[in-house]
Amino acid sequence: MNGRSPLQHRFMQNTKLQILNNTCEEEQSCSCCAVDFFEEKPPLWKQKQIITASVAGVLLITGLVLEFMSGLHFLSQVLFASVIVVAGRNIIRKAGRSIINRHLDMNCLMSIAAIGAFLIGHGEEGAAVIFLFFIAEFLEEYAADSAKKSIGDLIHLAPETAHVKRDGSETVLHVHDITKDDIVIIRPGEKIPLDGLVSSGHSSINEAPITGESVPVNKSEGDKVYAGTLNENGYLEISVTRKSDETVLSRIIKLVEQAERKKSDTERYIDKFAHVYTPAVISLAFAIFLVPTLVMGLDWETWFYRSLILLVVSCPCALSISTPVAMVSAITGAARQGVLIKGGTFLEELSKVRTFTFDKTGTLTKGKLEISDIIGLNSHPESEVLSIAASLEANSKHPIAMAVTNEARQRNIELRKTDRFKSIQGLGLEAFINGRKYFLGNRTYFNNMGISLPEEMAELEKQGKTSIFISEESVPVGIVALGDIMRAKAPGMISNLKKMNIRTEMLTGDNSEVAGSLAEVLKIDHYHAGLLPEDKVKVVEDLSARYGHVAMVGDGVNDAPSLATANVGIAMGTIGSDVAIETADIALMHDDLSRIDYILLLSRKTMNIVKQNITVSLFIKGSLTVMALLGWINLWIAVGIGDMGLSLAVILNAMRLMKIRV
Repeated sequence: MNGRSPLQHRFMQNTKLQILNNTCEEEQSCSCCAVDFFEEKPPLWKQKQIITASVAGVLLITGLVLEFMSGLHFLSQVLFASVIVVAGRNIIRKAGRSIINRHLDMNCLMSIAAIGAFLIGHGEEGAAVIFLFFIAEFLEEYAADSAKKSIGDLIHLAPETAHVKRDGSETVLHVHDITKDDIVIIRPGEKIPLDGLVSSGHSSINEAPITGESVPVNKSEGDKVYAGTLNENGYLEISVTRKSDETVLSRIIKLVEQAERKKSDTERYIDKFAHVYTPAVISLAFAIFLVPTLVMGLDWETWFYRSLILLVVSCPCALSISTPVAMVSAITGAARQGVLIKGGTFLEELSKVRTFTFDKTGTLTKGKLEISDIIGLNSHPESEVLSIAASLEANSKHPIAMAVTNEARQRNIELRKTDRFKSIQGLGLEAFINGRKYFLGNRTYFNNMGISLPEEMAELEKQGKTSIFISEESVPVGIVALGDIMRAKAPGMISNLKKMNIRTEMLTGDNSEVAGSLAEVLKIDHYHAGLLPEDKVKVVEDLSARYGHVAMVGDGVNDAPSLATANVGIAMGTIGSDVAIETADIALMHDDLSRIDYILLLSRKTMNIVKQNITVSLFIKGSLTVMALLGWINLWIAVGIGDMGLSLAVILNAMRLMKIRV
């Protein structure tokens, strides 16, 4: 394993999902089938490693009692040798295999140290080396299983079977037997097994497993629903749109699994270091034994013992796992918060980012027209202005009409009956309400009729808002202004970035007035207006040259070129968007800008923990090496603190990342 610890090797090489469910005809991961390392394990106290450790521990303690209290030296040595047989069989076997393959690893270090200790009459310390190293390996494996469990939780989100309507009857089928356009029945409290569209019914759906958003989403006919989400209170019939291996949940699982195998620059550096580390340590240990004894004539047993301590102290377990365990903990923790990070390299890159660029439409704003202002004129209240406007627009399917009628519906505004409705294409509408003629339209429409418009309308238009004017004959009734509404969490997110000394820039194809108005409200450092997609790429390249690492946040489709150009491309609101999930470095599954603060905090904490783990590992091992050469420590301390204790500390420190929340 070229100096890697069992945990690092397990994290970086053996996390590929292998489907064991016999109903799967294809050897690939899906969102509903069990996999080998997610099968339910026996209780901790029943696991083989615990039983082995318990037996070896009893033998070691009994041997120590006989050695130091009863003076039964031979019997105690037999018990110490039994510890090697019970706990060290696999360790010695792996050591022999690595020697044959000429790839020395930490199993070699521990085996040499244990055998050497027996040769010089320190059987108790040789047994302790093997026993404590066995415990360290178990702790590492336990940490690996804990991290993998996060993906296992995702895999088990979607049920394996579903109730399907076929030929007028209801039948239960495995999800692999369900095809597109099948109708699946979902009752209250049941999880949705496959992606689809609501064909009948309405309900509240908890999409937290996919998006990390805890507030349920109302779904009715025509709305999209996703595998693994929970139907809370209504009856739904779903028309399936994706098979089990094509769902959003299935793609999330695959991407997280792939991300855990992608190495950051730090991990690659540690790998290169570990490749030459173990052979160098063994050579140094031999030099420390041979030079003082053969050249200087010093006591061979003393220096042989010190060289054994050096082998144990220098075991690279903690150093090897310091980075991968942190990266995997962060990636799997983020997935549970609705954030897909494609690999440790992007976490590392994000921690270096000093400039964030944002697309405007669909990112900082909602990307759809909504009513922003209602102004009543000539003593007409807002409710009356909206009622008249919605009554006229109810006959139209224009996006402006949809926004006006939706607003009226949300406010429970009653619509009025209209007569002799007439639409003038691209200009406005006219109709009679209660025998009175009303007009609704844009500036050109009323200019053509010779009706003067109030100053308020010009002010709204300067802000980049689309404004419509309503009049009764030539008497002004009111103004309704519409715009692409800013996301509620955008100001707080920008403010938090500034507190972290992050520069913010906005890129948009809108005109300068619209861009400037939003940038002023959000207090963005600078904005670039009137940009085409290729212009955005040039801006990102320029910012990268001026400020270093740049992150780009966009919708993941229209902004694909600039997302690819940035050091880190972040696509938000990508649930259901195949292109966005596949192309972004980091994908936010929900339209929640607070996730930007979260991933930036997560990246910085991850790299801080990586640095802490590496620094502490090197410092403690360096200190113990000096102590070993001076004869200040024994094998007990070397393996208890320098190996097992340090590995446990590194693991626990890294797993704190899984507890970071949005």
